Amino acid sequence: MSEIKKIGVFTSGGDAPGMNACIRAVVRTAIFKNIEVVGIRQGYQGMLECNFWDMTARDVSNIIHIGGTILKTARCLEFKTAGGTQKAYENLKAHGIDALVAIGGDGTANGADRLSRTFDIPVMCIPGTIDNDLNGSDFTLGFDTATNTVIEAIDKIRDTAASHDRLFFIEVMGRDSGCIALHAGIAGGAEAVLLPERETAIDELIEKLSSQAKNKKTSSIVIVAEGDKNGGAYHVAARVKEKFDFYDSKVTILGHLQRGGSPSSFDRILASRLGFAAVKALLNGRTRQMVGLRGNAIVLTPLEEALNISHFKLEDDLLEMINVLSI
Repeated sequence: MSEIKKIGVFTSGGDAPGMNACIRAVVRTAIFKNIEVVGIRQGYQGMLECNFWDMTARDVSNIIHIGGTILKTARCLEFKTAGGTQKAYENLKAHGIDALVAIGGDGTANGADRLSRTFDIPVMCIPGTIDNDLNGSDFTLGFDTATNTVIEAIDKIRDTAASHDRLFFIEVMGRDSGCIALHAGIAGGAEAVLLPERETAIDELIEKLSSQAKNKKTSSIVIVAEGDKNGGAYHVAARVKEKFDFYDSKVTILGHLQRGGSPSSFDRILASRLGFAAVKALLNGRTRQMVGLRGNAIVLTPLEEALNISHFKLEDDLLEMINVLSI
């Protein structure tokens, strides 16, 4: 591996709270190590369009608390083609970029892995996704903030649910991952949680709600991950209402509210640690790895392992607790 003199940093895919804090850490760590930094606006699309920004330490002042990403983000189908990947690499080399730090989810990491393997350019990936669904890190960047946003909404909805003896179905993000739904369900005291990873029959849900009603529960909250096999909160609510009319049922879709907002202290610190570690790993000759948090230690995981979704699973104790604590 040749000496690294200039690092490119970019965000790609869905935005996540804490991305700006991570960009800040990458830029300032690299500059402290006498390495130039180029911000690549709009991810892989920016590579194809030479949308490059030579960054200084002052360019990342006062962004640690801001949600979203100052580098913008976009999805780029052209980059997935052989010609698109070739063009991106040629643009990077023409601008003198020797290595990359990619901040995003599985699509971002897959693209970085393919680019690195094809053209032997060093890359380090940072898991920036609210879904918390990458191996090699207990928490992904933005997950804590997104979950706290959901919990705040649950708390407010519960107030009105209790006041009117209502059953609320709250749909949260999670097309393939139920992490937000599960953690928010535990923290928000939900009566039931429907997850993509575990199919829940409507009859089973109705039986549970009936049992809780017999135990004198006059209001309930059901969290539904958007990828639940029953078809989402509106569909679940309609099917439950057909067979169970004890409650006045309402549906709330939280949607992209979960992506925005100022990152939590946890996400700001995590972002700073991951960005700092990614630059150090590149300068130590590491490549095609994801920087993550295990316990309280920063660890490096090969991208092939980090992207292996078959190894990812939800916490067994939380899955059991949902039933035990909602009686």
